[in-house]
Amino acid sequence: METLTKLFGNLVAFVYHCFDRIVVLGYLPLFTRPENIVYFFRDVHQVGAITKEVLRKRTDDYVHWVDAFARNHDIPIEWAEKGVRKEEHVLSRLRRMERQDRFGVYFIIKSMEVGPSFRCAMPKYETNDPNYRIISAQRSRYTHIYFYIRDEILGPMSMCVGTFLPFRISYWLNGHSFIERELLREAVPFRKDDNAFLSTHDPEALQAAADRLSPEIIRKRLDYWTLLIGPKFSKKDREAINLTRQYSIQQVEYCRNLIFRRTFPIHKLFERSCDIGLLRLVPDKITQIFGFRKNKRLKGKLQVVLEKIDHGHHVLRACAKNAVLRMYEKFSTYLRIEALSNNLGDFGLRKGLDNLDDVRKTLTAVTDRFASFEAQALNVQVDFPLFQRLSSPSRRHQDRRMALHRDSPGHPQSLLPPASLVLPDSATLRRPKDESSRLG
Repeated sequence: METLTKLFGNLVAFVYHCFDRIVVLGYLPLFTRPENIVYFFRDVHQVGAITKEVLRKRTDDYVHWVDAFARNHDIPIEWAEKGVRKEEHVLSRLRRMERQDRFGVYFIIKSMEVGPSFRCAMPKYETNDPNYRIISAQRSRYTHIYFYIRDEILGPMSMCVGTFLPFRISYWLNGHSFIERELLREAVPFRKDDNAFLSTHDPEALQAAADRLSPEIIRKRLDYWTLLIGPKFSKKDREAINLTRQYSIQQVEYCRNLIFRRTFPIHKLFERSCDIGLLRLVPDKITQIFGFRKNKRLKGKLQVVLEKIDHGHHVLRACAKNAVLRMYEKFSTYLRIEALSNNLGDFGLRKGLDNLDDVRKTLTAVTDRFASFEAQALNVQVDFPLFQRLSSPSRRHQDRRMALHRDSPGHPQSLLPPASLVLPDSATLRRPKDESSRLG
């Protein structure tokens, strides 16, 4: 990264790196196995037969509570529409919350999705216990509820709750939102557009705020919102069984942002980087950047593509296993290098939220190696001095003056016809082949 910064030092205002999107899964470990479900209903709640109605009652109670919560707090609650992005649909409501400087839940969306659940079935053969049922895990389609929240510390976030046991919850966070809240708290001036910081009076403070995002901060806020709007359990339930949620990282994006002083070199620089990347990012180089070992049992894709996404800008994408490395320029304002991991096991990392610092170090090294590769590819003046001479202003202006002087009316060469129009004389055409060779 230092090489790339030195190469474009006079054009780059500042560089910072941070987490972009983090998807966290929260689950109850003791509700992931069927035998624990049996213990919860039969031993804790003294339920005889665990039927479909017994399991359904928990779902209905929570859905009714969500409806009452939305009604009491005047929060819009709607069903998801096909073909409409949820984030864009709730954006106007979020802007209103920001103008009013309020925090909390501002929108609720319901959606039918596939998730884990449990089913009960009668045994094939009769048993001595008439209440005996077979409880097994399955995946089925049921209601998921999306809560859109504006948090005081993490900023805008979303929370998806599965309404069937085991009540799995997914959380979507953004590192840029956390940095924004930290800079506002420290009264550091900045300008943020979309999902990047374009200017700031203190780049060191911005980077320090990005590095302060820790597992402790995330866990504290997730526990707060889970207790407030998540599935409800009584005091008796909490005393009988451990209902502490565990958090694991399902998807994480880590990015490096190069903010330029001027906008004109960004697009040309990105085009040149794509040309070189498509040519030189061979499988050996891709695995070296990701830190993987290339072998015949390497799973997943290993390729480089240039695609155009819905937002209208091109993205250079390099894939290896379940990880993706992306580079793109957006709105002609900044250049971003982004590493995405859908399975931290590819890097030899654990998914637990406590390993967030190790994830930061690993993905930082990936983006740094890719930035070094781009710097070596773009710094052609070191390997090819001819390009430097041809691009120098003095040589270019000198060649232009010579061309103009040669094409002037008084110059002797201007009276000659072009080389393509000079025809051989008739003697040359009639000269035999042996004579021409002898004369030659």
